Amino acid sequence: MTELPARRLMLVHAHPDDESINNGATMARYAAEGAHVTLVTCTLGERGEVIPDELRHLSGAALGGHRLGELRDAMRALGVTDFRLLGGAGRYCDSGMMGLPDNEDPGCFWQADVDQAAATLAEVILEVRPQVLVTYDENGGYGHPDHIQTHRVAMRAVELAAASGWDIPKVYWNRVPRSVVEESFARLDGDLAGLPFDKAGAVDDVPGVVDDERITTVIDGTAYASAKAAAMRAHATQIAVAEPYFVLSNELAQPLFTTEYYELVRGERPGVRESDLFAGVGAGGAS
Repeated sequence: MTELPARRLMLVHAHPDDESINNGATMARYAAEGAHVTLVTCTLGERGEVIPDELRHLSGAALGGHRLGELRDAMRALGVTDFRLLGGAGRYCDSGMMGLPDNEDPGCFWQADVDQAAATLAEVILEVRPQVLVTYDENGGYGHPDHIQTHRVAMRAVELAAASGWDIPKVYWNRVPRSVVEESFARLDGDLAGLPFDKAGAVDDVPGVVDDERITTVIDGTAYASAKAAAMRAHATQIAVAEPYFVLSNELAQPLFTTEYYELVRGERPGVRESDLFAGVGAGGAS
């Protein structure tokens, strides 16, 4: 068996671009430090709303294929070489926003059997044997069906992998402390006139906002700010960037965070905030 790298981080996301927005600085930091970083993306985001006029002809499978290319470019910017689509390209399609008829498509991720999808993800876990896994909370950060399903599948896969011999020591959910978001939007209000964006978003537009005491781990990715911004720019169908801000298809400006925040939900919660996702774990793990 090939010797595994000493530190192994897995991230499980719903669509291409989620990884760069939520964890781009973290991924770039750990990849640069020599950790093995694995990204598993559950859909190709075939129902995403396209921002640039010149790309708005893309939809369905054509958009999914284009977004896969964007994902490749983003991973190149972050220095990540191990990125996969759950079950292979096209196995699960984008479910659209909550409450739309798209949610009823039998091929969409929202309709997937959780145990079957989790078993597929568990195979990747057993191959990579990460000591750390990052995904969303039970609401998927902001209530998108694919994000909620990603949470369900990821957490179930952790259980299945543990039953098959690899018990991941630490599982984190993506978070942002409320105080940081509020301060960032206050700065945005003062900066908006100098930006190519017309309107600012609000705190509720940021996924995963929680009270500050929920934050267990803070990853300073300042040194990798340019890598994160480049990765976000690579997802040009979905994101327009004007550092240190960006917009999605709703055209509402929001902060681009280069310090990223997490809540430890599996593993021993630290008495003080961690500055390293791997704090307290060695090269092995629990098997």
